[in-house]
Amino acid sequence: MIDDLDLGFDEQDRGEKGKHRRGAVRKRKGGSGGGGRGRTVLALLLTLALLGGIGGGAFYGFDRIQGYFVTPDYDGAGTGEVSVEIKQGALIADMGNALVAADVVKSTKAFIEAAEANARSKNIQPGTYKLRKQMSGESAVTAMLDLKNRIVNGVTIPEGRTAKNVYQLLSKETKIPVKDFEAAAKDPIARGVPDWWFKRTDGKKVKPAIEGFLYPDTYEIPPKATAETIIEQMVENFLTVAGAMQFADRVQKERGGISPYEALIVASLAQAEAGNKEDLGKVARVAYNRAYGEFPCNCLEMDVTVNYYLELIGKDTKTSADMTEKELLDTKNPYSRKLRGMIPTPINNPGKQAMEGAMDPPPGKWLFFVAIDKEGHSEFAETVEQHERNKVKAREAGVI
Repeated sequence: MIDDLDLGFDEQDRGEKGKHRRGAVRKRKGGSGGGGRGRTVLALLLTLALLGGIGGGAFYGFDRIQGYFVTPDYDGAGTGEVSVEIKQGALIADMGNALVAADVVKSTKAFIEAAEANARSKNIQPGTYKLRKQMSGESAVTAMLDLKNRIVNGVTIPEGRTAKNVYQLLSKETKIPVKDFEAAAKDPIARGVPDWWFKRTDGKKVKPAIEGFLYPDTYEIPPKATAETIIEQMVENFLTVAGAMQFADRVQKERGGISPYEALIVASLAQAEAGNKEDLGKVARVAYNRAYGEFPCNCLEMDVTVNYYLELIGKDTKTSADMTEKELLDTKNPYSRKLRGMIPTPINNPGKQAMEGAMDPPPGKWLFFVAIDKEGHSEFAETVEQHERNKVKAREAGVI
């Protein structure tokens, strides 16, 4: 091979220019023998370099190609301990990404393949898991299906609770002071609520508030959670649910120019007023008709708004029968029954069905409603006369 390479160099020098070059070399080296040995040494060095380059390139290329066919994965059950949070709505790939970030598995692909091979993997729930570092994908899936590895610190937030009430529930379960939640909630945009939510089309200014965005659900609270991270978790859940419903888009397209924020306020009113889920949409329709329709005062005239204000200022809430005329007609109350148009903010944190009712209420010209049985079913009316007849039914049933 060395001679062949040497011959190749000689052939490249054929012609007059080549002859002069070879003659000069012979003269300089004192004969043809010295020049041949020089070229032989040079060829040897080039050959070794070439073979080394080919070998390194081949190894590098093999390693790259092998990566396409072999899934990067750790072996065994891993070591040490690490906590990993799987968020609400996470897909298998999202779970894999979270595990890779915590160095639980070597690659997302390893976890996905292990999950696909295990029919029970669909039972993996959101929450916080106690796992090990550098586990195989198969071991990680198995561990996440074992309930003893799931850190259970759940808090259930019922539908229709006010922010103040939510803070009390969270504080009781987490031992984080209520004042910490209040401080964290002062800037809802910092907690993840997009600023476009705080816009209205009725000309009223909005002071951003967290009320309405603390979505009711059962939450797994991570061990090192803070007031800020818990509120952000609830806001993220709200945005996920509202996004899946296309709440904002549908309200803007279907509710005659009403903003998503105003519709969220209506959802909170329906959540507070409706005695059962079947009436949520009808109560929402009444709220729209009163605030934006042909109701004489264009006001809500709902006692639940008065109670919300009483809670805000630290007073006890009351039944409608126990409210004084001063409380009912207080013009200093920004949530007054007689306030023209829609109130400033939601009055609680509504659930999905109340939001659906406000997004897509049934058609109707109802302006009044009253509960007519102890199960909370209501009768709806378009006129005062109809409403009075419904109130008679309610009295007969012992409801009012």
